[in-house]
Amino acid sequence: MIRGTLAIAAGSLFAALVGCHHDMQDQPRYEPLEGNSFFADGLASRPLVAGTVARGHLEVDTARFTGRDENGFVDQLPMDVTTALVERGAERFNIYCSPCHARTGDGNGMIVQRGYRRPPSFHTERLRGLPVGHFFDVITRGFGMMPSYARQVPAEDRWAIVAYIRALQLSQYTPVEDVPADERQKLDRGERP
Repeated sequence: MIRGTLAIAAGSLFAALVGCHHDMQDQPRYEPLEGNSFFADGLASRPLVAGTVARGHLEVDTARFTGRDENGFVDQLPMDVTTALVERGAERFNIYCSPCHARTGDGNGMIVQRGYRRPPSFHTERLRGLPVGHFFDVITRGFGMMPSYARQVPAEDRWAIVAYIRALQLSQYTPVEDVPADERQKLDRGERP
């Protein structure tokens, strides 16, 4: 009896081990949105579970995703201002904003030159005095004739654009005494910084 039980157990173990052997290259592979008869809806891609949020997309930092805090528009960018951030902002600005605002931010872009209504210059005293959250909010929600760009421009890129707008404003209104002495000498000699 024990011998029979051992034989059955050994046979079951052998069958389990042989049945588990499956080469990865032989498994079915489905492309996104490809048809699949296994699921009732006929699709290989499965819908997201209700309430799930993709990693990195949980918008818990209100200021970072709205440009506002409990006191209104934020005065500071919610990240460090780096050369890379400003360069990214310049790139995004030239793609999305310059058709109306022009590459210099003066509001005389190519669309305006062809009859579209002119936006205000970023170099006016009023706009230079507004907090950075205002610009983020306008890019996000639109303002006046300007539509929302929230779908086209992710929040991180909107902040990069805001950093670049501030750089454009500084390029036109930085007092000479704020320019470092060695850079001032280059300017006096007609050299580009």
